[in-house]
Order: sequence, then C-alpha cells, then structure tokens
Amino acid sequence: MEIIQDLHPQSTTTTTEEKNEEPQHQRLRDFKWWFRVSLYIVFLLVGQSTANLLGRLYYDKGGNSKWMATFVQSAGFPILLPLYFIFTPHAKSTNINANIDSSKKTKPKLSTIVSLYIFFGLLLAGDNLMYSNGLLYLSLSTYSLLCATQLAFNAVFSYFLNSQKFTAFIFNSVVLLTISSALLAINNDDSEDSTNLPKDKRVLGFVFTLGASVTFSLYLSLVQLSFDKVIKSETFSVILDMQFYPSFVATCACVVGLFASGEWKSLNKEMKEYELGKVSYIMTLFWTAVTWQVSSIGMLGLVLDVSSLFSNVIGTVVLPVGPILAVIFFHDKINGVKFIALMLAIWGFLSYIYQHYLDDKKAKANESHLPQVSRGEVEIC
Repeated sequence: MEIIQDLHPQSTTTTTEEKNEEPQHQRLRDFKWWFRVSLYIVFLLVGQSTANLLGRLYYDKGGNSKWMATFVQSAGFPILLPLYFIFTPHAKSTNINANIDSSKKTKPKLSTIVSLYIFFGLLLAGDNLMYSNGLLYLSLSTYSLLCATQLAFNAVFSYFLNSQKFTAFIFNSVVLLTISSALLAINNDDSEDSTNLPKDKRVLGFVFTLGASVTFSLYLSLVQLSFDKVIKSETFSVILDMQFYPSFVATCACVVGLFASGEWKSLNKEMKEYELGKVSYIMTLFWTAVTWQVSSIGMLGLVLDVSSLFSNVIGTVVLPVGPILAVIFFHDKINGVKFIALMLAIWGFLSYIYQHYLDDKKAKANESHLPQVSRGEVEIC
C-alpha cells in the first residue's frame, strides 16, 4: 500500500477552509439543539402545570366524570394538524450525516408503525384513566407524592431498556426531585379532603395512581426505544406522528369507555350544575385538552432529543411548581417548606443539566482526538 500526494494547489486551501467551517457547523448544531430542548422544556412545564390546575378546577367545581377527565387528556390532538403543514415539508433529518444515501436507511414496515401507534394509544388510554381515578379518590397532596415515584420507576426502565447510565449527578437529581415533591405533599396534606371517602376508595386511588406512575414511566422508555430501534428518525414530524396517532387511538378508546360506562348520560346535568357556569365548563375542558397536547409535544421532544429519564425529570419539576402557580391563581398561602421544596427541585434540575454538560464536553473531547485523513491524500491498496 502506498500513499500518493495530490499535487493540486487548491486541495490545501479547500482542506483549511473545511477545517475552519467544522467548528462553526458544530456551534450552530449545538445552538439549535439547546434551543429545541429549551423550547420543549417550556412546553412541558407550562402545559403540564396548567393542565393539572385545570384538572383540579374541573373536579373542585362539580365535575365528576372519570371518563371525561380521561378523554380530554388525549382529545386535543386535532390542534396538531396545522403543524403538519408548517413543519412536514421542511422535516429534513438533523443528523450531520444526512447526506448519506437514503437507500442505506431501512424504513420500518407500515404494519409495524401502525401496531406501535395502536399499542401506545391503548397504553395511554389506560394510563390516563388510572390517573383520573387516582385524582378523584385521593387528596391532591397524596396524589402528587405518588406521582413523584414515576421518576424512580423511569430510572429503572431506562437502565434496562435504554442503556441509561447512572451517575452520581443523575442519582442526586432523582433523589432531590423526589424529596422536593415529598416535602410539598407532606406539608400540604389535608386529611379533610379524603375523610368523606370510604377506606376502600382511598386504597383504590393509591393503587390506580401508583399503577399509572409505573405505566407512564414504561411508556416513556418504550417510546425512546421505538425512536432508536424502529423509527430511526430525528424530525419534528416524527414527534407529531407519535403524538397524533396514539392520541387518536386513545380518544377512540375513551369514547367507547364513556358510552359503555353510561357516564355520557350525566354529562348534560354535570354541565348545568357546574359552579362556574356552562361556558366555563366547556372552556375548562377545552383548554385542558389543549394544554395536555402542548405538554405531550414537549415530553416527546425531550425523549427524542435527550432521553426518557430527562423528560421525566422535567415533568417532576412541575410537582412543586404547580402549587406555586396555585398561590398565584388560587391565592394559596406559601411557607418555608414550599420554598425549600422549590429550591430542591431547581437544584435537582440543575444537577441533571450539569451531568449532560459533562457528557457533552466529554463527547467533544473524544471527537477532537479522532484521527482525520487529509483530503489531500488518496489511499491506494
């Protein structure tokens, strides 16, 4: 084997220019990534916290239909249709190697994709129903405390299904966020909210909420596994598909449940007796549906761009943020324990962000040490 030097004078200039352009492309790619992640975080935090407040408002002001509360968690999917027209034509792969021949990429079978959407849709419907039952049978404080356990469940699922490494910072983040939610839940525990319910109902609420936390954690890990192993694409349209079609399936399942349970017969009476009026009843359900879709887009975006564990970490931040919003909108009192809970949540969030910063820094260092073959040299065997 011998190496023949290319004698064209333009080769050196071209190689130098390309080397200078590489850091600029890297910085631009990093900026776009951080912008997307930041936007998804805002979607998840604002959407989920608002949806939780509206869900509590629905129950507090006279709503009592479990299937309706489940229905609105997925029924807002039609609002995603305009996004298809905006983003789908430009949905090119963000991978730096996108110029590789597309024929080398194996697309999944249509039957496989349809099966995934149906499976995730039914899983979401069951998960949403369990959450609705848990919120109905438990006080908000106990409900929030049990929901915080989904972060621990997701850490386990991510370790086995997504090869998520456990580091000191990730463990610290999980512990801090869980303690933050536990502090807030214990501080806000009001036994009067549940004393009127039979003990067996409270036990059911406990089982439903814990089961929903396990199911949702499994759902996030399976979605990430599907992105990595089956869909193998990194576009916004992929996120829309993963939200739109399973939500459609989940909504259809909820409609069947609503009519099969007979709850549809009492909806008209429920709307008339709603304390805030008929218009407020409709608007509460409408905006609950919208905000859940916004939250889901943020959640799936974080799963695609980072990991399911990170998405769950951000979702757990909402647990202490929600009562802070309740202070603003419902004039609840804030005390030292609530403030400490919020600080712990921020600390846990920053701990995970710092771990990602270390991973990113290490990856860049490894890339800089990779041997590069000059374009001015041609290898002949």
